Amino acid sequence: MRRAAVAVATTAMAVSLAACGSAKEADGGSDSSSDAAAKKGDNIKVGLLLPENQTARYEKFDRPLIEKQIKELTNNKGEVVYANAKQDATTQNQQVETMITNKVDVLILDAVDAKAVANSVKKAKDAGIPVVAYDRLAEGPIDAYTSFDNEQVGKTQGEALLEALGDKAEDGQIVMMNGSITDPNAALFKKGAHSVLDGKVKIGKEYDTKEWKPENANKNMEGAISALGKDKIVGVYSANDGMAGGIITALKAGGFDKLPPVTGQDAELAGVQRIVAGEQYMSVYKPYAPEAEAAAKMAVALAHGESLDSVAKDKVDSPTTKGVPSVLVPVVSLTQDNIQDTVIKDGVYTVNEICTAKFKAACDKLGLK
Repeated sequence: MRRAAVAVATTAMAVSLAACGSAKEADGGSDSSSDAAAKKGDNIKVGLLLPENQTARYEKFDRPLIEKQIKELTNNKGEVVYANAKQDATTQNQQVETMITNKVDVLILDAVDAKAVANSVKKAKDAGIPVVAYDRLAEGPIDAYTSFDNEQVGKTQGEALLEALGDKAEDGQIVMMNGSITDPNAALFKKGAHSVLDGKVKIGKEYDTKEWKPENANKNMEGAISALGKDKIVGVYSANDGMAGGIITALKAGGFDKLPPVTGQDAELAGVQRIVAGEQYMSVYKPYAPEAEAAAKMAVALAHGESLDSVAKDKVDSPTTKGVPSVLVPVVSLTQDNIQDTVIKDGVYTVNEICTAKFKAACDKLGLK
């Protein structure tokens, strides 16, 4: 965890320093190929398209963090035009079209469906609007990408589940509840988890959960309990916290005397509270601030016609675009042992937010303060 925290700080510092360098270049007017962008200066219009509002992170963290960064980077002159697709790929394509019509200077796009949005990305590119793929690697001619090391997310979840199972890993079967097939990150989470779990534990049932919806995960889990029998299930790999909630509801209804360890991701408040209560074993804490900062800084640089070389140190390949300049942010395994040193210390949640009356006794036992 300490190494991951240092890596996060290093990434954030590198992005911050790179942004300073870009600002100096812009002030010096050295980029003669972007005269039009230079004339616009800080009066840029950034289109922000987020995929859904079922997961708490997008409205609570991503949107306000990105809006704050854009304001800071443009001396409060930049404008953020926001749209949420509410998990509908067709709606998101229409939102991109609207952004193009409204002549935004750059797009930050978190795709509902990475493949389905490719044509809209091309339309933006044809209109001279660069696109930063945010959190999910959209297909099409994107100009930049920022996310977490998504394969490592799956590995982190798998390693935590094996640690929780201990000797029980050989005694029964686990259920794997992966994310939506329309989300390219879900495939990377799955790949990372399998690289750790395969050969170490028997996978009794595995599902790709439509639209990441907790109610779909709940139904899948009910089916797994019926097919395998509750006495055979020793653990559940859940790709995120929302689905973990649906899974745990199904486990409780299924008559488990003691809940098996369940993984998660996103460090949602409800997920953290379930960890405190001992109902969910872990979540993956993804520090959203460095990711949002990277997206904002790359977007502003692209709107100004500047190079991303000093900001984006990594390169990734999508199915349609090779060598995309990227910033990848490391993650942390969140358990009862490090709630104080992660989400509380970083100001994601206060103790009062986590430790409501229902969870106060469990919080006191963990020494949260």
